[in-house]
Amino acid sequence: YFLQSFGELSDGDYVVHTDHGIGLYRGLQKLSIGGLENDFLLLEYLGGDKLYIPVDRLDRLQRYAGPDRYTPPLDKLGGASWDAVKARVKKSVREIAEELVSIYAARQVMEGHSFSLPRGMYEEFCAGFEFEETPDQARAIEDVELDLGDAKPMDRLICGDAGFGKTEVALRASFLAAMEGKQVAMLVPTTILAEQHYQTFSRRLKDWPVCVEVMNRFKTKAKQQEIAERLRQGKVDIVIGTHRLIQKDIAFKDLGLVIIDEEQRFGVAHKEKLKKLRTLVDVLTLTATPIPRALHLAMV
Repeated sequence: YFLQSFGELSDGDYVVHTDHGIGLYRGLQKLSIGGLENDFLLLEYLGGDKLYIPVDRLDRLQRYAGPDRYTPPLDKLGGASWDAVKARVKKSVREIAEELVSIYAARQVMEGHSFSLPRGMYEEFCAGFEFEETPDQARAIEDVELDLGDAKPMDRLICGDAGFGKTEVALRASFLAAMEGKQVAMLVPTTILAEQHYQTFSRRLKDWPVCVEVMNRFKTKAKQQEIAERLRQGKVDIVIGTHRLIQKDIAFKDLGLVIIDEEQRFGVAHKEKLKKLRTLVDVLTLTATPIPRALHLAMV
């Protein structure tokens, strides 16, 4: 966001000027020009070059936001590097926007799989939940059931704090998909979270003819190759894993449901691959802190 007050900055902060790129904020200076005294923000650029910004042009500045412990290179005043960066970003944004429009346009017109509720079996599975559903949880489950029963591919966001039952929503959706012979891929950002979900899914599904596997760095290369082959053959019903699931060697025989846990924690390259999984399958996203795009798409 653009700055509202120079009080938001401290000496030494990295800032981004709309026209000149990344510089260092070096404090507030009083300058007299043409007999008029005014306050200016002093920015330092590559080579010690200085740029004085009138305080009434503060809307041209943003505080630099980047990865933790990353020191960005300073731009050169009058150089071409910043214009090149802006051109690359604009091109990338356009490509991403066009791809998203294409994906979601296809999802609007193409028919997916319409799941049925296997009465009796499904109710028995739900009864295995050791807690009473909260009103919000019950509503979320009902909404997902309705989405899965529709031929239009689901794209639902379940937003809730940790420990408030999002996993149970995912479990019931996975059960419905697996009971109709569709495969489920659950993507999580960390190995520990993958193991936690694997334990939960295995425990809840142990009495049902559903094969659950996990793929992460704890598995040997040979074991990962074995699971990948069984996925291609359709012998694995539900697979839980990290970004390993979106590598080139992973293919599904009949993928029907993708569950993405904490999408905001996946990197840009991973999200590019995730988008390609979305075209024809039902998608369920679980998060406590949705990224703006995911929240917007869930509301339109």
